[in-house]
Amino acid sequence: MTAVPAEAPHAGRSTVDAADVARFSAIAAEWWDETGKFRPLHRFNPVRLAYIREKALARFGRDGAARRPFEGLALLDIGCGGGLLSEPMARLGFAVTGADASERNIGTASAHAAEQGLAIDYRATTAEALAAAGERFDVILNMEVVEHVADVKLFMDSCAALLKPGGMMVVATLNRTMKAWALAIVGAEYVLGWLPRGTHDWAKFVTPAELKAALTAAGLEVADLTGVAYNPLADSWRRSADTGVNYLALAVKPA
Repeated sequence: MTAVPAEAPHAGRSTVDAADVARFSAIAAEWWDETGKFRPLHRFNPVRLAYIREKALARFGRDGAARRPFEGLALLDIGCGGGLLSEPMARLGFAVTGADASERNIGTASAHAAEQGLAIDYRATTAEALAAAGERFDVILNMEVVEHVADVKLFMDSCAALLKPGGMMVVATLNRTMKAWALAIVGAEYVLGWLPRGTHDWAKFVTPAELKAALTAAGLEVADLTGVAYNPLADSWRRSADTGVNYLALAVKPA
């Protein structure tokens, strides 16, 4: 992708939380183990993918019956980890760039994509660095990243700068409620052992109101907000009216 240099918002500051990057780097080799530490994300993926696909089809007027409906559109998966979302997006036709602050995550993602024969542009970089380089995308996936960055305002400003006019960004994160603390931290990390202890910091969770304010301040419009709930009997996730723990937001940039 040809980049046009531009001055990054809040130049000199960083969104990177070094402790979080180190924590995820330590388990980078396990991203594609569906029974390992990232099992919750593998189980979460179907509802995330369905939401992204539905909103992108509507936003760009694409044919859902097509095998690769998003040909010609550029997508950024920011905080891509091992590529659990980047790969299905590439299969749907997007020209995918996967970015992560952890070089070990990028190494895992690149190796797995090569095994699958997928051409994905993986980079060990940050949102603010991409913005400074003048990169622009039709779609940005901002999934389970906001609660791990050091500077939410800078991160959202940078992501908004990366979005083309008329583009869309999907944000998935955790609400700062006692219910989220009980389920996402005590339950998932300490009782069930779904995630390594210390994966999440409740103080860094973001309420829907805070997220909407940050997106609006960055020049984006919030077009949709929905909760995501876990069904333990079916071991699956579904959309829900309850945003008390996990939720998804669709933000769009005016054309």
